[in-house]
Amino acid sequence: METFNGTSDVPQMGAKELGWANVGIASLLLVVNGLISIYFGLGLEVDIIVAALRCIVQLTLLSVALEPVFAVNQPLPVFAIASLLVLIACSEVYYSRTAYRHQYMFFSVLVSIMASTFMTGFIGNAFAIQADPWWSARNFIPTMGMLVGNAMSSVAVGLSSVTTQLVDNKDKIEMYLSFGASRWEAARPVCVEAIKLALLPALNSMSIIGLVSIPGMMTGQILGGSSAENAAHYQQVITFMITSSCSLATVTAVLAAVFMVFDDKARLRLDLLVKNKKRKSDVAGMVKRTASSLWWAVCQPGGGSQPRVPCRTRLPFRLNASLFSRLPAPSLVFGVLSIHVIVDLLPQYKL
Repeated sequence: METFNGTSDVPQMGAKELGWANVGIASLLLVVNGLISIYFGLGLEVDIIVAALRCIVQLTLLSVALEPVFAVNQPLPVFAIASLLVLIACSEVYYSRTAYRHQYMFFSVLVSIMASTFMTGFIGNAFAIQADPWWSARNFIPTMGMLVGNAMSSVAVGLSSVTTQLVDNKDKIEMYLSFGASRWEAARPVCVEAIKLALLPALNSMSIIGLVSIPGMMTGQILGGSSAENAAHYQQVITFMITSSCSLATVTAVLAAVFMVFDDKARLRLDLLVKNKKRKSDVAGMVKRTASSLWWAVCQPGGGSQPRVPCRTRLPFRLNASLFSRLPAPSLVFGVLSIHVIVDLLPQYKL
């Protein structure tokens, strides 16, 4: 008899253990992408290689960070991992996923994604999934990963749409304002269109789920040995959580963006928007930045404090927001190091 929490009276078959050889075989499929890019002149060969390397490096680092967290199963490293995911998502949205950005956009995106995902994650794990405890690492971290990833995509689409429409419809909005419309009355059509556009992928996915494809959460449960019925229940819970967190995060971020581009005199201030520049893939630059971040994290742990290990050369480099924007891998490296320190301190200080 299968229960909702995944226990069963019949023996379950676990997923087959995979290694680097399996990953290497699967990576050969990317040759098809490369050949298509070369044949049609898409110029995506470097992007495909960089994306594949990032996938390997980032998932490997994430697995390294998760192993000790799963072992100790303490709330502090669990929330540290979840916060790191939110921080990386905010950096992606702020620097590379939107057409324009405003002055306080990073903070508004951080608050919107963190508040929506943590609140939805708590309600879903505590009451729907009924994990014991609700912050259990094996339940909370994978759940937060799915919530943060989908919320990031929705927020990026919503912010890109609302800022682009504010720029394109400048004359229309200013005409509304000149006829006595309030800031909200003038900007409401733009907000409605942006929020609708951002939420369409989540709503469409929820409406066709189980008909066209077997979703990821259900696939993972089935591969892990769970029954199809229990896997379907898990997927239903996760789908509702994702849709809710996407809605909350998108609405908060879009309204914050609109509020920031109007001043207290109800004037549209497009000069407060900065157009994001698209950066080309730079493999050498990524390697240099990754090495620099590791150097600084190891040799200069306290910013300007004394180095922990002897370093003959000091790199003129500091961890800042621009580092997190250029490549998620350095921030993930720094996060892995921090989480390992936290896990090592847990037995000593009884955190």
